[in-house]
Amino acid sequence: MSAENGKNGIPDTAAGPRPEPLRFYGTTWVDHDQGYLARRVGLAAGSLAVAAAACFVLRVAYQGLQIADIGSFVSLLMIVMFAICSAVAFRHTWSGFTSRPDPDRQASMRGLLAIGFVGSLLAYFFRTFTEAPGEQLHREEYEKAREEYEKRTTRRSGNPSKKRRRK
Repeated sequence: MSAENGKNGIPDTAAGPRPEPLRFYGTTWVDHDQGYLARRVGLAAGSLAVAAAACFVLRVAYQGLQIADIGSFVSLLMIVMFAICSAVAFRHTWSGFTSRPDPDRQASMRGLLAIGFVGSLLAYFFRTFTEAPGEQLHREEYEKAREEYEKRTTRRSGNPSKKRRRK
């Protein structure tokens, strides 16, 4: 049963494809309304603050390893591991904003992305300077769906029973 606005049974929502909501933004990315800019600014600041806090926690963990006196090789190995995982997570997150990630690859990289979470947070932070993260991908998909819908609906105009037959 469709929602009606009380005026002769006309539905409240427009026909056709609906935009897919983005996390933290909903569908405000379509028209950049309802606090879209404020959300972008707030989420940029929030992701940077969480990344800074995560770096602080990693520093405390590193100091714990130094106190345990496990050796310089293991300490260096930990630094290199977090740096590489963060770089890979940054690249993976950044490319995920412009194309749909492969689910199998996503599942296989889950552990690496968890270790390099600082890179993912920084990718999110930098992406919010230009758009809502994932907006470009969603906008392309939504506009393509709208175009296809328009083609399908404009093709079927008029009453087919009154159509003249060609001879």
